[in-house]
Amino acid sequence: MKKFIQRLRASEAGATAVEYGMLVALIAAVIIATVALLGPEVQAGFQTVVDNL
Repeated sequence: MKKFIQRLRASEAGATAVEYGMLVALIAAVIIATVALLGPEVQAGFQTVVDNL
């Protein structure tokens, strides 16, 4: 049992993949939230430019 636990501690490839996955998920969540919050304001700004042209 002791060797099994030591072998699990030595193997970090799975943990690294999980950490990268969590980081990508966090970045995606921030991008989605930013687009959701700023989307209407950006659209209104572009509409103003179009109306003035």
